[in-house]
Amino acid sequence: MDRRAFFRHGLRKVSRAAVEGAEQYTARRARRWIRPPYALDELEFLLACTRCGECLEVCPNGVIFGLSTRLGAQVAATPALDLLHKGCHLCRDWPCVNICEPQALKSPESNPQGEPPPPPILALAEIDSSACLPYAGPECGACRGSCPIPGALQWRLDKPHIVRELCVGCALCREACIVEPKAIRIRSRYAEDDEPRPA
Repeated sequence: MDRRAFFRHGLRKVSRAAVEGAEQYTARRARRWIRPPYALDELEFLLACTRCGECLEVCPNGVIFGLSTRLGAQVAATPALDLLHKGCHLCRDWPCVNICEPQALKSPESNPQGEPPPPPILALAEIDSSACLPYAGPECGACRGSCPIPGALQWRLDKPHIVRELCVGCALCREACIVEPKAIRIRSRYAEDDEPRPA
């Protein structure tokens, strides 16, 4: 390998390492919030999002808000979902996605058979059995019927169970939950390797 080729090879390796480092850094930070449906991976999302605020305005359920400047200029005013207080209704026509001109929110193409793409994975949801009433004995069922994804919220022996492989983390079950603090924990999908913690 001549000197020029050696330096070209070295620059490619440095560039690749820099991008990987940036991706890991932004993914770690993104554990603190949840992006709207069909958001690109965090680094690509930050590069694409223009902070126009249009997705906030068209959300019919007021679930999308802009992140605070206290989180830093990198993410200030970028959209996130308030899944601790509301649920994403997985709107049929995806108004937040369709209005996003820079395609920071980008729906995948339909498959060749014309079937719509699968719903986006928004967050990770899990039941806190120490707070959920049916696990303590009293009957409840407030979240029964709240889940829009067939099979994602199942009832076994009158106790709710979230099927992680099917759940998209829309938090509608959390919104329906009647206990305080809520018996459904919601975490960023970037927090998958973290220990579960109450939301």
